Amino acid sequence: MGATIDLNSDLGEAFGSWTMGDDIALLDIVTSANIACGYHAGDASVMVETCEAAAARGIRIGAHVAYRDLAGFGRRRMDYSHRELRAETLYQIGALSACARAAGAEVSYVKPHGALYNRIAVDETQAAAVVEALLLARSTCGDNLAIMAQPGSVIERLSLDAGLPVIREAFADRAYNPDGTLVSRALEGSVIVDPDAVVKRVIAMADGEPITAYDGSPLAVRADSICLHGDTPGAVELSRKIRQGLVDAGVTVAADT
Repeated sequence: MGATIDLNSDLGEAFGSWTMGDDIALLDIVTSANIACGYHAGDASVMVETCEAAAARGIRIGAHVAYRDLAGFGRRRMDYSHRELRAETLYQIGALSACARAAGAEVSYVKPHGALYNRIAVDETQAAAVVEALLLARSTCGDNLAIMAQPGSVIERLSLDAGLPVIREAFADRAYNPDGTLVSRALEGSVIVDPDAVVKRVIAMADGEPITAYDGSPLAVRADSICLHGDTPGAVELSRKIRQGLVDAGVTVAADT
């Protein structure tokens, strides 16, 4: 039996009259949808509509939780007390869970967004608060509620220690340092723009083969799910090419449910 890989994308990031990306097109490509919960983007109407669209296609739904930072799109580093971050994470999961249930689906996992994602990769205190929020959210989302996280991160370790399922994530078009961390966007070449190169990398990740790190060295990237960015120019076309490339290579594209 060949390899199986999940494809995820950040969706539901419109807000009021402001739009972001082509969610409907991406929902016909991905197998998991990270839906914004209103803190960095999204609003009640967008959350409901995105959950309905995902549920109609049988797409796995995840809560894309973030810092409470609409103005900065959740990309600004913020300091929180442990109790406050736990509460705000729980609040976002609960809100999206209600929207998903109304659409006949459920929140299966949580993927932190932006600055929060980067912070809990290295910060024990904030990562612990997010883990506690997920444990509390099990009462509404079920005991199989998972965290989507970068391999080797603090949040991955603490989640495993707490008995939470972990969906290990890699990025289709982001360059990696030799230690498995992402190359800073401030550096040239941090985002790979050659579609053929991106497809080749994704197939390697799915098959468990090494990719080439930023310094030219081989790097093994363990991944259960690969993130496809939906807010970059040509994102839908690239995502289609990635999915077709995986299928042509004999890789099954599906959420591991």
